[in-house]
Amino acid sequence: MLDHIGQIPDRAAQKFKDKEALVFEGQSFTFNDLNVLIEKTAGGLHSLGISQGDVVTLYASNSCEWVVSYFAIARIGAVINPVNTMLTPTEIEFVVKDCDARAIITSADKVVGIMGVKENSNVSSIISFGDAPEGTISFDELISRNLTPPPMVVIAPETLSTIGYTSGTTGHPKGAMQSHKAVITNGAMTSQVHMRGPDDVVVSALPCPHVYANVLMTGMMMFGTKLVLHKIFDPTKVLQDIKVHKATLFDGVPTMYMFMLNSPAFSEADLSSLKRCYVGGQTMPIATMLAVEKGFGVPLYELWGMTEIAGLGSTHPLYGENKHGSIGCAIPYCELRIADVDDVSKTMPRGEVGELMVRGPIVMIGYFGDEEKTRQTLEPDGWLHSGDLGTMDNDGCVYIVDRKKDMILTGGYNVYPAEIERVLAEHPDVALAAVGKQPDEMKGEIAKAYVVLKEGMTLTEQNMIDFCRKSLAAYKCPRKIQFVDDVPKTSTGKIMRRELYTLDND
Repeated sequence: MLDHIGQIPDRAAQKFKDKEALVFEGQSFTFNDLNVLIEKTAGGLHSLGISQGDVVTLYASNSCEWVVSYFAIARIGAVINPVNTMLTPTEIEFVVKDCDARAIITSADKVVGIMGVKENSNVSSIISFGDAPEGTISFDELISRNLTPPPMVVIAPETLSTIGYTSGTTGHPKGAMQSHKAVITNGAMTSQVHMRGPDDVVVSALPCPHVYANVLMTGMMMFGTKLVLHKIFDPTKVLQDIKVHKATLFDGVPTMYMFMLNSPAFSEADLSSLKRCYVGGQTMPIATMLAVEKGFGVPLYELWGMTEIAGLGSTHPLYGENKHGSIGCAIPYCELRIADVDDVSKTMPRGEVGELMVRGPIVMIGYFGDEEKTRQTLEPDGWLHSGDLGTMDNDGCVYIVDRKKDMILTGGYNVYPAEIERVLAEHPDVALAAVGKQPDEMKGEIAKAYVVLKEGMTLTEQNMIDFCRKSLAAYKCPRKIQFVDDVPKTSTGKIMRRELYTLDND
């Protein structure tokens, strides 16, 4: 049994040797190739003084170097901090300072924007894929030092491996701490349930920092699957690579499937090699699932997960019924239950709505530096609050019916109203702002802001959206702004987000 993530590539190289492992933008790498690159990168990081327990922020676009860096950080016992590339430098600085990162690995398109982060934090090194400005180190230079790789670190499976930040309802990100055991278990069990193996080829454009993509990477290494990775999602290029590489599997979020179905290239696409498709990140309407299955000619399986469980918590095993509208049942060695929202010690009868809770080795250690939030999310007996409301049928399959909190799922990304409201409130002409969600055909949901201006002030919708873009990642910015005289409130003055729709004029 593997003790930590850093052992995975070494084991893969021994088992799968010169079998093709990863394809990225025309470059092909075997399992041996990847392991050599990972050892060189680990040696380079070690030479910079990065050691066991140090946090390394990984803020870069999808690439071979991203995959290599992920495993290299783990190989020396350092802690991986994968960060969404859509975050702004201000947001990155918060994360880096909060987890006390000692190094940042980034890409050429991001490095200039974060140079100031080094000056305002304990970061000692910035490594850049591609061009490296003064004061940074190029990735190519790092791996060309021909250093002897440090000995494989010896650490317990329960040791901290990853800090993945997820937006908080207070508007500040929370760092979910994941053990090596959690990440390995999730990758292994997901691949086993999906029956992924050396004969499979997966095409993916999922962002590498997301836990869904992490599951694919660890599963690829453990089970010898070939991964065809895309830098960004382009429906035409994805459809082309499914044909060229004879992909057997495709993993994506709902919007990816919709864009592919609507692509002019879809009618000419050769999808005959596909065996199955998987969708996660957001629930998909049954009618849309059926349209995807008809168009792609293969079953589409829905799955569910979250950062706090290092990936997936439920999916549909191939030996069971694929129930459309359901996120499936618990992955092996884990438990799911529907709890009474007023008394989580009680389990709801089958078919009745309650909060979905998770328990098992995949559950996070807690939130980094936030004991109070950890206590609110993790019960003493190990059950984790998901924040989702759902039901469970007699087969143990779960159906998500609503969200306990006000989180907005837009194109597979989590967006929290409080974070947007906090930014809007900083505008000098805004008296009050509230953010709700609206259904959207392409993205599932979008954020809509309801803004009360100070007396005598005048602003346009575009003014407010542009203001938000200065402080928020693009996917977090509200897509619509409506100016109102007031917003619904409770008797204590609390904004009633679920009543905001009553103000809609569109």
